[in-house]
Amino acid sequence: MTRAVLIVLDSFGIGQAGDASAFGDEGADTFGHIREAAERGEADRTGQRTGPLRLPNMERLGLFHAAGGRGHGGEPAGLWGSAAEISRGKDTPSGHWEIAGVPVLFDWGYFPRTVPCFPPELIAAIQDDTGIPGILGDCHASGTEIIERFGEESLRSGKPIFYTSSDSVLQIAAHETHFGLDRLYELCIAARRHVDPLNIGRVIARPFAGETADSFRRTANRRDYSVPPPEATVLDRAVAAGRRVIGIGKIGDIFAHQGISEVRKGDGNMALFDAMLGAVHDAGDGDLVFANFVDFDMIYGHRRDVPGYAKALEEFDARLPELEALLRPGDLAILTADHGCDPTYPGTDHTREHVPILGFGPGMEPRAIGLRPSFADIGESVAAHLGLPAGAHGRSFL
Repeated sequence: MTRAVLIVLDSFGIGQAGDASAFGDEGADTFGHIREAAERGEADRTGQRTGPLRLPNMERLGLFHAAGGRGHGGEPAGLWGSAAEISRGKDTPSGHWEIAGVPVLFDWGYFPRTVPCFPPELIAAIQDDTGIPGILGDCHASGTEIIERFGEESLRSGKPIFYTSSDSVLQIAAHETHFGLDRLYELCIAARRHVDPLNIGRVIARPFAGETADSFRRTANRRDYSVPPPEATVLDRAVAAGRRVIGIGKIGDIFAHQGISEVRKGDGNMALFDAMLGAVHDAGDGDLVFANFVDFDMIYGHRRDVPGYAKALEEFDARLPELEALLRPGDLAILTADHGCDPTYPGTDHTREHVPILGFGPGMEPRAIGLRPSFADIGESVAAHLGLPAGAHGRSFL
């Protein structure tokens, strides 16, 4: 048996999907537009980065070819291609579940773009259950913006901040010490029970620190309360076969800790990379390491920060040789994404895009795998590589 490492660069889409118009995302291209902005000097930031986007390692593995163009380093050294999503949403659970072999073929529940956006009976039920004195927000918003708007009032009143996005989600922000981290988690667990009948995918705890609007910052103690996937994923199949599945970052939360043997966290992409390297070092034959790098989406995509996204990509790319050095003969590593979040696109929401598939490992034969019809092909390829039973969706490209 050999090992598998599955890496999700959260939101790193490589161009509009065929059904992008149905999501209002025509022309979205996270990678392409960052690259173009960098070529024009629009991704420069004093003291951080300047000039064209430099991703020599992902370019070597076939990223530019996967995105429909060509880089400067000749033919790819890895297995390269892309995938389209068949799930009905462009959210984190849908993307990750489909990557793991289980597309979301049902419709999530969503909250309307009204103010207030949450049903009053839902809020009343959560208040009755938890004793909170009321809520602030009650609208669609970006996380940093709404904390800046309502954070000081939340500290004064003791009311948590409720908000949502275009995803199927209820997000609750509260001060980590004034409101209390454990109390916030308990509130989210209660809210999870009350949104279940509405078919809401996630309730997310968004703790923050600081004392004033100009000093508030979200902490690394975010926690997602998700519904479990409706079918057995490749993670479940691995655990059932006695394998170890090590989730890095928010992977455990995304899968409601189903099919997860161990969770390792980190504050920021580089800390998550360290955690991933540690997991790869510890993983045995037949094990799966599944990592999510959330900063691309949470800090740079949603905030429409082109220079920040470009810098984060370059930092990630520079560390890929460290991962490659830990791979043993027969290991398979796959780099992909769960959706797009084009930082040049209007609004602050995810964008419906194709995602890259870059496969690599010692002795892997370079080749093109084309545009796969579902992210589920990724999970089925992992299953085939690890000698696990096939699932009902997707087809291995190995």
